[in-house]
Amino acid sequence: MTEVAEKFPAIDYALERPYVNALWDKKYLLFLEDITAVFDGFTALDLHAYGVEHNELRVIIGPNGAGKTTFCDVVSGKTSPSTGVVHFDGGDITSDTEMEIAVNGVGRKFQTPTVFDSLTTFENMELSLPGNQNPFHNLFSSHSKEERENIFQILERVRLSDVADTPAKYLSHGQRQWLAISSLILSEPKLLLVDEPAAGLTDAETELTAELLLELRGEHTIVVIEHDMDFVRQLDARVTVFNEGRILAEGGLPEVQKNEDVIQAYLGR
Repeated sequence: MTEVAEKFPAIDYALERPYVNALWDKKYLLFLEDITAVFDGFTALDLHAYGVEHNELRVIIGPNGAGKTTFCDVVSGKTSPSTGVVHFDGGDITSDTEMEIAVNGVGRKFQTPTVFDSLTTFENMELSLPGNQNPFHNLFSSHSKEERENIFQILERVRLSDVADTPAKYLSHGQRQWLAISSLILSEPKLLLVDEPAAGLTDAETELTAELLLELRGEHTIVVIEHDMDFVRQLDARVTVFNEGRILAEGGLPEVQKNEDVIQAYLGR
């Protein structure tokens, strides 16, 4: 067995799924069972059993149309699955609304950073303070010293403290990515769904983003959707390869890159 295989041993999700293992939630924060998402006869997602462990950093890769975004849509409640159950934090969230799922601890950063251009970096962060979902409540109410300190600690962590009073419209693309991730962290989710955090970043920004996600590993459960293999390599995490809505392969990046099925899916051979 190689060193990579020893670090990321094979998982038989079918034996650890909630319907089989009553103690599944001791290991997994998120588990999908018999999930399908069908649109006009096209099956975009078809997962028999798939789980993400507590405080794990997991990366999902795959060619365009592999089902990666649909996976995030189903977990976050944006899309209702056609069949199956989404288990999260010991409960069934399949029928919950997108807002209910967010309040219960699933945070999502889309590929395009979601920030408010007219607000400063700090004001954008204020909007994400836990328990404050109303923007007017956030902007026109005072916040505690601890909340302000927490915001600045996070901004310092991602090198945004110097632009705390700068309107977001003047931030670089990389800074906007970090602001979106920082806002997500501030809202204290149990699960972070991060869609293509390295997209459009410089090499230096990509490295810093990888460092940030690695620092968060152990504090949050993180699922990263990514195409940049150099960035994925920096994360040194278990990689799941999706193709045509199904799990094609899983393991360390060096391992899955040598998988003939993965090579064929990416190269069309």
